[in-house]
Amino acid sequence: MGRLWIATDSKTSGTRNNGLWAMETDGALRGTGKHFFGTPVGAELCGPRFTPDDRALFVSVQHPGDAGVKKWGLFSRAATFEDPATRWPDFEAGMPPRPSVVVITKKDGGPIGT
Repeated sequence: MGRLWIATDSKTSGTRNNGLWAMETDGALRGTGKHFFGTPVGAELCGPRFTPDDRALFVSVQHPGDAGVKKWGLFSRAATFEDPATRWPDFEAGMPPRPSVVVITKKDGGPIGT
């Protein structure tokens, strides 16, 4: 019984598909994956780590707005400091995109993935 967690790191994709996937490993849904957390365009996800009680999940988002954004149809050009593909995580004018560590929790405080 359980779930396999898969962090994707596709530097050349230029899509918004990178992130964390949950793959069922048992029962009728075995082999079925769900996109659990998506990174901003051009970013990769690394280092997922659950707390011992499974109530918090830490993930690292690398170089948002960087990799492959020329291939992303909604941007389709090289990202620059003045014209980034995203301003994640602040989304404020004049702030560049920044790598960050994100903590994911459930609204009800329960275990992640249940």
